[in-house]
This record gives sequence, C-alpha cells and structure tokens, in this order.
Amino acid sequence: MAKVENQQQGDLLEKLVAVNRVSKVVKGGRIFSFTALTVVGDGNGRVGFGYGKAREVPAAIQKAMEKARRNLVTVDLNGNTLQHPIKGRHSGSKVYM
Repeated sequence: MAKVENQQQGDLLEKLVAVNRVSKVVKGGRIFSFTALTVVGDGNGRVGFGYGKAREVPAAIQKAMEKARRNLVTVDLNGNTLQHPIKGRHSGSKVYM
C-alpha cells in the first residue's frame, strides 16, 4: 500500500511514502492500527523522516509528519547534488544515493 502524497508546509516539502495496516491479535479478536512513513525536506540539504502509529490513518500521518519535522538533519551538498555516491544498509533495506 505505498502511496506518495505531496504537501507544502512553510518552507518544507512533505511527502507521504507509505501507509500500512497492522493488526494485533488479542483474546477478543484483532485490533487494527495504521503506520505511516513520511519524509520532509526543504530541497536545500535539510531532510528528515518520521514514522507514526495510530488507530486511524490521519492521526498516524500527522504523528509521522511531526516526528519528521523534529528529526531534521543537514546533508552537505555540492551545488545541487551529493559530493560522492553513498551506500547505506539497515536490516533488509539498501539505499544508494
């Protein structure tokens, strides 16, 4: 259920990367909740990501956006691009920039 959504907030560009439904099994049945992954950046070297969890989709997206804005880091750019290729790996995910 990957979905991309753009939204402009001040000078930051916000993108919704994915929304996922997860379930927790309890004695009375299943409890469904949602997770959202978002990325925020200004297009000038500041970027952050956020992961939010809630019982409803809009609440999960809002939590993820708030966490992304708090998690901003600065990436050194050479003009409008990275200075050299970067590879990263965490668990099963691989990123090449």
